[in-house]
Amino acid sequence: MRKMGPFYYSLVLVLGDIAMVALAYLVGYYVRFRSGWLPVTQSQPLELYLILLTTQAVLTPPIFAMQGLYRARRSVSWTDEISAIFAGVSMATVLVTAITSLGMRDFDFSRPLLALTWALTIMFVVMVRFVAHHTNSLLRSLGIGEDRVLVVGTDDTARLVLEKMRSSPGLGCRPIGVLSATETGGNFHGVPVLGGVPELGAVIKSYAVDEVIIAIPTLSSSQLLELVNQCHGARVSIKVFPDMFQIMASAVNIGDLNGLPLVTVRDVALRGWNLLLKRAMDLSIGAALLVLLSPFMMLIALIVKVTSPHGPVFFTQERVGLDNKPFQTLKFRTMRPDAEKETGPVWARAGDSRTTFVGRFLRRFSMDELPQLINVIIGEMSLVGPRPERPYFVQQFQTRVPRYLERHNEKAGLTGWAQVNGLRGDTSIEERTAYDLWYVENWTVWLDIKILLRTFLVVLRGDNAY
Repeated sequence: MRKMGPFYYSLVLVLGDIAMVALAYLVGYYVRFRSGWLPVTQSQPLELYLILLTTQAVLTPPIFAMQGLYRARRSVSWTDEISAIFAGVSMATVLVTAITSLGMRDFDFSRPLLALTWALTIMFVVMVRFVAHHTNSLLRSLGIGEDRVLVVGTDDTARLVLEKMRSSPGLGCRPIGVLSATETGGNFHGVPVLGGVPELGAVIKSYAVDEVIIAIPTLSSSQLLELVNQCHGARVSIKVFPDMFQIMASAVNIGDLNGLPLVTVRDVALRGWNLLLKRAMDLSIGAALLVLLSPFMMLIALIVKVTSPHGPVFFTQERVGLDNKPFQTLKFRTMRPDAEKETGPVWARAGDSRTTFVGRFLRRFSMDELPQLINVIIGEMSLVGPRPERPYFVQQFQTRVPRYLERHNEKAGLTGWAQVNGLRGDTSIEERTAYDLWYVENWTVWLDIKILLRTFLVVLRGDNAY
């Protein structure tokens, strides 16, 4: 089960941001028209500015979400935080001004008030987030919302990691044990040795681990990959204590444990609040697309039936989705009814003789997949995510492609990061897996929007679609 702690923290931030937008408008209105501090030629009613207040309160959370301001992080760079808040508030203010100007053309808003509200919103939001972050650190130091951390290694590096966690309780890292490369049993600097390094996967499941820190800087790339592979299927973040060469040469994300450098080789972006946000996007955008495209889909269904009367209009096929569970995808039928009677499960290829005349056109522009919007709405798929494969192929790929099963830690998608980068159809499964894993670990609202926009361009080109 996914840890929901980050959701409640993000919810507090959302409510705090909305409250600060409202407070900024009320204080700004008082300063401009009621305080007497600024010259007033003609007072304006507060009710009219409540329209601006409401509009900005609605727009601010999704804009902040696109800025990554609702992702739970242990350590906060205030430079990045304030920069993101400045950009988010500025964007929301511009949009509010544009929207209300179109809807209320006869009303002349006070420009000094808008400028004052913009500045006050930034100031109030920064203040609330400062209090929220420090309160969260205090709660973590008391054991509330902390992460259960497993350290891999029992040398000076592991000792240093443990000391840092103990000296920084506000980070919310609770070391539950270590894994030893040489011996098992006993204790290591006050922490139990839970087993050997080869038992990593089993220990993660047995002790409900949230994060793994690999504190063996001398591991080779193949050894590190082997450890990461042991974590497949588990919803844990994996971080590595690097040597100086790794820090200089690595292109992966570098963070810290209160000053102690850690390289993040895998993080889980889709947790808590982000899950609900992504689901809300799926429902709203998916439902809108289904309504808008329904006349077009009815026309496609009619053409399929008229041109190929001896088979059904729709074609269902078992695919593997979230948590490696099968589900039935829905598509317009593009092949003859007995397409795999002689061959068994095979991928479609260019010039495939099994495809109908209309089916070739539908597949080229991915119109056969439009019914999968229904899979999205009922929660079996997402608009964006790793494309689902059939169980037959999953069984093959999981034995030869490292970390392949980690694609199933999130819902399958109607489109995906691999697809918009040209990896569609009969292309390298290793490359597709690498792109899918990058998406899972780096998800943001803006990334989903970017993929959806790029999907239209890819569909129009029809590359590798057959």
